[in-house]
Amino acid sequence: MADDYFEYRHTVGFEETNLVGNVYYVNYLRWQGRCRELFLHQKAPDVLAEVQDDLKLFTLKVDCEFFAEITAFDELSIRMRLSELGQTQLEFTFDYVKVTGGAEVLIARGRQRIACMRGPNTNTVPSRIPEGLARALEPYSAPSRALVGRAA
Repeated sequence: MADDYFEYRHTVGFEETNLVGNVYYVNYLRWQGRCRELFLHQKAPDVLAEVQDDLKLFTLKVDCEFFAEITAFDELSIRMRLSELGQTQLEFTFDYVKVTGGAEVLIARGRQRIACMRGPNTNTVPSRIPEGLARALEPYSAPSRALVGRAA
């Protein structure tokens, strides 16, 4: 059975830690963005072309809840799932899993809400989520949440 998440693997570097030696909180948000970018690059390159045209993916809300500390050289799996798909907005969840050998420990969980917009910066308006993006996200929908606003 295939995983229901898009995965970004990451090894923590010294530059991502603070003076105490644990990961500085802002990096969790950077990794959400990186995971989202890699998803678009690997699974929805046509949407990237739209972004270069006039599609804008505005991040409306970001959060992260921390459960355990991590340090330099810890191996992470950042797992992105689609939790909500509307007409013009979508929401992702992110599980941050520390992978040590065969063991996995959930160290944090985050969310990100995004709005699709189009038009010049002085007159940007909400836009429907591109069909190519909706199709690319189908395999990654969280099983506990129904997708709204899309025909089957």
